[in-house]
Amino acid sequence: MEQYIIKGGAELKGEVTIDGAKNAALGILAAAIMADEDVLIENIPNVNDVNVMLEAIAHIGAKVERIDAHTVRINGAAITSCEVDDDFMRRIRASYYFIGALLGKYKNAKVPLPGGCAIGARPIDQHIKGFEALGAKIDIKGGYLSTTAARLKGAHIYFDVVTVGATINVMMAASMAEGQTIIENAAREPHIVDVANFLNSMGAKIKGAGTDTIRINGVSKLHGTQYAIIPDQIEAGTFMCMAAACRGDILIKNVIPKHLESITAKLTEMGNTVQEYDEAVRVIGAEKQRHTDVKTLPYPGFPTDMQPQIAVTLALAEGASIVTESIFENRFKYVEELRRMGAEVRVERNVAVIDGIERFSGASISAPDLRAGAALVIAALQADGISSIDGIGYIKRGYEDFEKKITALGGKIKYINDPNITEYA
Repeated sequence: MEQYIIKGGAELKGEVTIDGAKNAALGILAAAIMADEDVLIENIPNVNDVNVMLEAIAHIGAKVERIDAHTVRINGAAITSCEVDDDFMRRIRASYYFIGALLGKYKNAKVPLPGGCAIGARPIDQHIKGFEALGAKIDIKGGYLSTTAARLKGAHIYFDVVTVGATINVMMAASMAEGQTIIENAAREPHIVDVANFLNSMGAKIKGAGTDTIRINGVSKLHGTQYAIIPDQIEAGTFMCMAAACRGDILIKNVIPKHLESITAKLTEMGNTVQEYDEAVRVIGAEKQRHTDVKTLPYPGFPTDMQPQIAVTLALAEGASIVTESIFENRFKYVEELRRMGAEVRVERNVAVIDGIERFSGASISAPDLRAGAALVIAALQADGISSIDGIGYIKRGYEDFEKKITALGGKIKYINDPNITEYA
């Protein structure tokens, strides 16, 4: 059984380099199959979700050549199937991006429906709304979504809710539709912009990504390209909270500081020092930190993927803080684990009220999902004593070399794959 054994209380100090953005990579890898020429993608994170996505791409017949851990070459000319196997959807729900890519290129796609997940359901009603507006017919049967179109025609689409997945999916399909598509109430996250920039580098004509209105003039063909993925704002934010919670001093390199503004603002409100550079931020954790309130919102608001990490940080601040989760309904599953470490947190529906304590206590805990797992690692690094964390497969889905990076900062963390070892030695 995989687990982390962590001895808390070590001083965290030094530098860490952030990898490519996982959420951008998943959309970009799907979009890469839309060209029949070589597409070279650099700065991909070597994490489980990305590796499964590459398996799925190879499974439908595209050529996938892994140049090195962070570089891949894809050629979609030899795709033999527009059907994605159910195994990939179970392992990584972002494989629904194949719908937009395959529908745009071949006017045909069959992909298993994504189910719920540990942090809540991810409905695809807005995806369907967008595809139907473009002229596709949707058939849901036997757990699969099949979509076909004699032709795709540009349309005016207004999303009922801000949705990252549907924005990316419909943007891909519309890139190869006839005429102009206008997407209103579009998501504005940095990885939306990165996917749009990638598609544009392949010959797409997309304007307005990063705003709530995206305009797309469809093209008949996309060509090969070479492209580097942006840094991961959530990995960067995780190390920012780690520095604050553990009262450390960490220089976080290879970041885009503007993408981190909402995180920077909250850590600064708490009394921490955040210094911004061109491609780095330095976080110095204050010994005494103030309480504050946080509400997750679509970008540029505070990201839902950073909610567990900021909650752990607030659990060590003076006074009472309130964290409101407005995106996913089950994102407080980690709270029970945090209570085992001494945290004083109570949850009512989508709101957590946190009374700060001075220190966590080491405990045997389990990661319920990806970001909560990273947050529990932060808690264990600050705790008095030794903690063991099970379920770290979740963490490896989105963080590359997590324990190695923490060790380089002075943290006492070991990756164990032996159920008989329960102590840090």
